[in-house]
Amino acid sequence: MTRMGIGTKRSGTRDRDTTGARGWFRREGRQLLVMLVLLALARTSFANHYGVPSGSMEYTLMPGDHVVVDMSAYGLRVPFTDITLVPRGRPGRGDIAVFKSPADGVRLIKRVVAVGGDRVSLAGGHLSINGEALAEPGAADVEQFGDRSARLNLDMGGGPDIDGLVVPAGQVLVVGDHRGNSVDGRYFGFVPASALYARAVGVFWRRGEGPVWKPL
Repeated sequence: MTRMGIGTKRSGTRDRDTTGARGWFRREGRQLLVMLVLLALARTSFANHYGVPSGSMEYTLMPGDHVVVDMSAYGLRVPFTDITLVPRGRPGRGDIAVFKSPADGVRLIKRVVAVGGDRVSLAGGHLSINGEALAEPGAADVEQFGDRSARLNLDMGGGPDIDGLVVPAGQVLVVGDHRGNSVDGRYFGFVPASALYARAVGVFWRRGEGPVWKPL
């Protein structure tokens, strides 16, 4: 009888502990779980950051730069998928976009230099779109994409030339600003506009300078 009483008491203690844990989860744990899920969704759907691994976008982006990217710039997507829930903007000339290489799936960041219907020529690293040179007069290493300027790095030459290439509808051509040191659309071809999943907004950390803000 005594042993049974002791056993009953211990069982009751375990029941109270279990009830307490369940009660805490109902009161606090669910809210915490919801918050963590919402934070994950916000990071994958709205804003994130990207570390620049190479010099293919010099001088706009330098190796080691940390860049804020807008994950919803080209549409609000189901996290971790390519399914677009809410269409938003379309890629434009001059955008610096994040995407996966069609060649090997590696994540890349390059400049969109042409969109569907554009006729592209590139000679010696200098772009012409629809017959119009993008270089600023008197500054051959600076190209103008609407109201945005790109300062090129041509210390390794211009890389492969392009002669009158027309971009198909729904596709974009991406090229690095470091024209002679960039594996880009000249090698792996066009990228579907729908495959661009983020647009770079600005550099917030630069190696050797620390915190900065350089809008893109």
